[in-house]
Amino acid sequence: MMTGGTPLRSLDEDELLGRILPGFPSSDDLVVAPGDDAAVLRVSGPLVATTDTVVLGRDWLDAWSSGADIGHKVVAQNLADVAAMGGRPTGVLVTLVADPELSLEWVLDHVRGLAEACLDAGVAVLGGDLSSAPPGVVMVSVTALGHLDGEPVLRSGARAGDVLAVHGSLGLADAGLRLLQADAVDRLPVAVERQRRPQPPLAAGPEAAAAGATAMLDLSDGLLRDGGRIARASRVVIDLDPQALAGDVAALTGALGSEAALDCVLAGGEEHSLLATFPAGALPEGWRVIGSVRAPSDGEAAGIVVAGRAVAHTGWDHFRTV
Repeated sequence: MMTGGTPLRSLDEDELLGRILPGFPSSDDLVVAPGDDAAVLRVSGPLVATTDTVVLGRDWLDAWSSGADIGHKVVAQNLADVAAMGGRPTGVLVTLVADPELSLEWVLDHVRGLAEACLDAGVAVLGGDLSSAPPGVVMVSVTALGHLDGEPVLRSGARAGDVLAVHGSLGLADAGLRLLQADAVDRLPVAVERQRRPQPPLAAGPEAAAAGATAMLDLSDGLLRDGGRIARASRVVIDLDPQALAGDVAALTGALGSEAALDCVLAGGEEHSLLATFPAGALPEGWRVIGSVRAPSDGEAAGIVVAGRAVAHTGWDHFRTV
């Protein structure tokens, strides 16, 4: 935890908010800005809502990530969920729970990262909450809102005959984590940067929905685990094509070795690329096919297979991966 400088306990809540709120972007859709009991947002049509929390020592280490990095990351992972429903993000609510010894300088750096990520995505900060915590505890939570132009794209809509496609990278974020753990960040700096600051393809979500995507989610817990979620929800079998993943594996092999590179591509989390199924011939620009969808054969369970072989749904799990 970043201490030193000016501890939060030296300010009251109003003083701290006075330092934080001016740095946040607003929006024309924001009828009542932060500072009242609640914000008021003008919406039209269905509203998408999602939330994520990150915890110091579990989701990040200060030795690897700055306050601004965490701001970028927690915004990105929430906005990716909105995009994965086919939605366009409109605003976020932010909560900070922190040991009063946490430095004000870390908080202001974190606010800068949050604001930069929101400005890049064209979303407003609608408000949030502050709370103190026991010694050593720092938690950040973001709730993201968005709107839909049409129907939401669910995990359960994949159909036999569809193709499985991805928009974005595979395995880079997990490779970056492994390089940080090995103190070998110079081997592949782009992977380390992706771990610190994910880059979800937000515009690709609503574009995929408009193109007829039948199922979609963001890759937060790994290709096998998240692909398996689509397969089970849709009661289909997804066949991953190893040849379609060969380039992703090759890009990481020099830094990690072939076995670890393959593991990153298949099971690495925190990538926040988008994974979707489409009717054959309906693939929008920027997506690449990495598999196919079929009905289960007699006695076969819905799930994901690689080169015709069933695999365990490995990947990140908050309560089993410790």
